Amino acid sequence: MEYVKLGKTGLEVSRICLGCMSYGVPERGNHAWVLPESESRPFFKRALELGINFFDTANVYSDGTSEEIVGRALKELTKREEVVLATKVHGRMRSGPNGQGLSRKAIFHEIDQSLLRLGTDYVDLYQIHRWDYETPIEETMEALHDVVKAGKARYIGASSMHAWQFLKALHTADTHGWTRFVSMQNYVNLLYREEEREMLPLCSEEGIGVIPWSPLARGRLTRDWDEKTARSETDAFGRSLYAQTEDADRRIVGVVAEIANRRGVSRAQIALAWVLQVQAVSSPIVGATKMHHLEDAVASLSIQLTPEEVGRLEEHYLPHPVLGFK
Repeated sequence: MEYVKLGKTGLEVSRICLGCMSYGVPERGNHAWVLPESESRPFFKRALELGINFFDTANVYSDGTSEEIVGRALKELTKREEVVLATKVHGRMRSGPNGQGLSRKAIFHEIDQSLLRLGTDYVDLYQIHRWDYETPIEETMEALHDVVKAGKARYIGASSMHAWQFLKALHTADTHGWTRFVSMQNYVNLLYREEEREMLPLCSEEGIGVIPWSPLARGRLTRDWDEKTARSETDAFGRSLYAQTEDADRRIVGVVAEIANRRGVSRAQIALAWVLQVQAVSSPIVGATKMHHLEDAVASLSIQLTPEEVGRLEEHYLPHPVLGFK
């Protein structure tokens, strides 16, 4: 395993982060395809054996049950100080007023609920899951600063949003002397490269660690275009991400297959190796519901794509509509 500093911080994270949206109670939340606790436990064990120390979840995943499963697994399998634990806040957790968003009230309540579910006194990285258009960014940033100063989070991060929004948040923190975001969890893969226009250069300039979600495009880069899975059949959000660029995306998937076949490795390894070579990227977040997903992710670290291979992987890309957070 390789380890890198997350942005300009001293925090060391594995080059592969295990995304934990895949683990939860199937009957809770919006993802019926998730693995229940008994089936998910081996993935945490194997991830730790492979040297992965970075685990990402969110309060909304499977209605909080992902956090519960993650917390119990890590508590039983390792020491708290050995792992970097990340979760997120923003989505609706209960009906009625103040049940979602990034108000001071919501953040203070949700951090305590996340810590309770995770069974820990603090998280290493507390992230805003999306931009809150209904709450002043000053209120959000001060609340997050107070969460850090209270010892409930070591660092704060953000997820998919416009670059101008992220810069506004950074400027707000700097102006008031509040805790700054250290990471951006955004949507980056061979089928969606729009973040290269503004967000990735911004992160490089500001020393922000980039931890992309869905680096394998929800599995589309790992199989034939028309092949279906249990997740793809029920993942309405995933289908919406690729509905308007199917012809170009299909060609990119074909090139991934060609290069993988020539090298004698899996398609996942090639697609992830491309993400890893993007200069701003610190640690892609990889979901795993089959053990080879983890093995492929770690194996991708040893693949160095040639300039010609990178060119071929990128040549069919067409500009996409802004996706992932609107």
